[in-house]
Amino acid sequence: MSHVSIDGAKCQGHGRCALIAPEVFDVDDLGMGLVLVDEVPPAAEADVDEAVLTCPENAIHVR
Repeated sequence: MSHVSIDGAKCQGHGRCALIAPEVFDVDDLGMGLVLVDEVPPAAEADVDEAVLTCPENAIHVR
């Protein structure tokens, strides 16, 4: 299974990740990206890949 994280120093709060993969990402009270689950569910892998590609700051990391 893949693990996902957001680099808080790079995130600028665009929220694209939460729109693309709401089962994995949300935004916190300041509008910054927040990971809801550390391990990406198999059904959400394509959405997480899309979120990685569309993040303007390249703040999302999958390992």
